[in-house]
Amino acid sequence: MTAEELASLLKAVADPARLQILSLLKSLPNCEAAVTDLTAPLGLSQPTVSHHLKVLASAGLVASEKRGYWTWYRVLPSRLGELSAVLA
Repeated sequence: MTAEELASLLKAVADPARLQILSLLKSLPNCEAAVTDLTAPLGLSQPTVSHHLKVLASAGLVASEKRGYWTWYRVLPSRLGELSAVLA
């Protein structure tokens, strides 16, 4: 991983809401949820949660899948593993 990639990854997780999103997703069955499932536990609006998920997706920490009307987001454990390895 290059220094630029690592900086981008660290920037993505350097926000309390994003860390909470990752933690919530990891605790759910299949490590996935729709935005509407995350708004109440986070105490944030839907547009704010969507923004944070977009940042996490851009960093490769979560993936999205459109299912009917909703978009579901899931944690990508391999990417979290890379981050963990760098910080260990």
